Amino acid sequence: MNRNLIGKLKNRCCWIFDLDGTLTLPIHDFAFIRRELVIPDGSDILDHLDTLEPEESALRRLRLDEIERELADSAVAAPGVSDLLDLLAGLDFRLGILTRNSREIALMTLEAIGARCYFKDDHVLGRDEAAPKPDPAGILHLLGQWQTRPDKVVMVGDYLFDLQAGRNAGAVTIHVGRPDSQRWPDITDITIDNLTDLTGILKEGYCPVTAGKQKG
Repeated sequence: MNRNLIGKLKNRCCWIFDLDGTLTLPIHDFAFIRRELVIPDGSDILDHLDTLEPEESALRRLRLDEIERELADSAVAAPGVSDLLDLLAGLDFRLGILTRNSREIALMTLEAIGARCYFKDDHVLGRDEAAPKPDPAGILHLLGQWQTRPDKVVMVGDYLFDLQAGRNAGAVTIHVGRPDSQRWPDITDITIDNLTDLTGILKEGYCPVTAGKQKG
């Protein structure tokens, strides 16, 4: 057992997940999305839309919603999702989603991958419920709902913005491996290749009889 990893996760009973590329297989073609929305290469999509005139921004956001809806219908669960969420739910941990998609799209995606049952709707936050990542507002919002502290929280994601949001909120950050092998070690507490590896770490470190008592 890697005791260093377990030590970082002990007493962390609130788990927040990014969605696309973390709980799902990565299928978003962001270069295509930028072309469709007439956004310069490399620009942050949501930030760029915020700079446009309201009418133009609204039109492009409608197209973004259409693209995201199509992707949600095609979503495939990442390997190990059910085992990990089963384990965390069995430990009576609180579970949340923080995504830069809309809540509606997030719920559709969770339904498509068979994971909606693990998350209360109010604990699924999209870009309309809180300022988008890397802003930590969504994490802090969930902390308020759960009436808990940052030292109880884990943020799991595959991209820079997930890790920045987690670090800025005081959460332990877990980076899930990406096909492009990008890493951000300065803001990552734990790096895993996949969710199955994370489940293995947790199974070694937690006893279901006692873990539920850590809730706080």
